[in-house]
Amino acid sequence: MSKRILFFILFSWLAPAAFPAFAQQKTDTVYTFRFVPQKDMFYVPWNGNDTELARLLECIENNKATILDGKLPLLVDGYCNSQSSEVKNLATAKIRANRVKSELITRAKIKEENFITRNHVTEGDFVIVCLTVPTKETAAMDAEAEARRKAEAERLAAEKRAEQERLAEEQRKAEEARLAAEKAEAEKTAQQNTLADTPSETKITTDYHLSLRANLLRWATLTPDLGVEWRICPSWGIAVNGSWTSWTWSDKDRRYALWEVAPEVRYYMGEKKAWYLGALFKAGQFNYKFSEAGKQGDLMGGGITAGYRLRLNKALDLDFNLGLGYLNADFEKYEVIDGVRVRRGNETKDWWGPINAGVTLVWKIK
Repeated sequence: MSKRILFFILFSWLAPAAFPAFAQQKTDTVYTFRFVPQKDMFYVPWNGNDTELARLLECIENNKATILDGKLPLLVDGYCNSQSSEVKNLATAKIRANRVKSELITRAKIKEENFITRNHVTEGDFVIVCLTVPTKETAAMDAEAEARRKAEAERLAAEKRAEQERLAEEQRKAEEARLAAEKAEAEKTAQQNTLADTPSETKITTDYHLSLRANLLRWATLTPDLGVEWRICPSWGIAVNGSWTSWTWSDKDRRYALWEVAPEVRYYMGEKKAWYLGALFKAGQFNYKFSEAGKQGDLMGGGITAGYRLRLNKALDLDFNLGLGYLNADFEKYEVIDGVRVRRGNETKDWWGPINAGVTLVWKIK
């Protein structure tokens, strides 16, 4: 029994000293205000900010005298990590913290010196206000505050992950759209280049009206030949070729001279308008002396032509053609005696068969 009395006396003596110590213990009370990413405006009714503000104002009112005396400062931490750079994040966090402080100064009638402010460029988009207030229920409130902090941290982490996933998905879709656009543009460019460089199997290539012509076979025999062709429409054309040459050798005892004009009407056939049929008229004069006797006179005739146009590029074609028909040559024979032509009679000849042949280079100029 004496032990119980002794314990009661000790407990009665220690209790008055212990309870004040418990009463002086303090706990942190945390209030979180959320902000729209990249924005610095403090929207009170948004995302639970009105509830948190009401709780904080009640806490300030209950401890206002201690706060105004400077014994209980309000710790304000501004956060921002949604801007494009650290400098912008820090500036936005500072503005957010100042907006929350202004709201508290206006509503709770406290002063700027009652705050301790810090700003951060990590975690998220929010402002935290913390007070270390005395309480008799320290353990319970610490557990509650820790639970709230943990829940808030988890919520912020989940929001951050969701935002990161959303941004990643948007970036993936944008990248896919960019690659698809580049692929389509590359295919379009390749198709245009192919159409420009390769003759089409179905496209009509006569996208011109006037061209210059030169018969390479005539030039190979030292007989300059030039002409023009006018395409009235894709199926019809009018061509005129002219040749002229004059050569002498062996002290002018040998001679090769002529001139010819050959107008022609052509009809182009097929999808590519490459094959054609035509009607040719030819007229000219000649003077040949390859031996003792020379021949000088006129020729005239005409016939049917056929040919094929081979496209080399956008501006050049090769024209392969052959003409069959009739030529009449009316000429006189002569000899040269002491530099004087001596007539030896007249003669007329008719010719049926090939009257024209050519491998002609065509330059489309219009």
